Amino acid sequence: MKQNLMLPIASLLLILLMTLHLTSDTIHARPGSPEAGGSTLVAVPILVLWLYGTLLLPQRRSGHIIMLIGSLLAILMPVVHVMSPSGIFHGAIARSSPAFLFVWTLHALGLLGLFAFVLAVRGLWTLRRPQAR
Repeated sequence: MKQNLMLPIASLLLILLMTLHLTSDTIHARPGSPEAGGSTLVAVPILVLWLYGTLLLPQRRSGHIIMLIGSLLAILMPVVHVMSPSGIFHGAIARSSPAFLFVWTLHALGLLGLFAFVLAVRGLWTLRRPQAR
């Protein structure tokens, strides 16, 4: 696969996984919590910007920066859910019915987020150097 296609493909997969994760957050939220009230919809403009940078700016520095920030958000998702009081290590997630898909999505976000982060840094480094003619 061409190296200049790997980052946009990884970024698109991350956006898909992030929407699955936010949907799962909303479904499993405690009644009365911000997540149950739709606070995850705040992520929609962020995902639109991420999608814009991925599809319309993939070879530009701004697109790489947007995808870099998106990959950092993906890397942080598993960390946030492990550290929270109702996180993986406290057993609350294991008691929910589709816990496997939720935890798998967190692992996939972390893994693919780290891969996309490396690709984005590498792409920014390549854009930084003057092209040989």
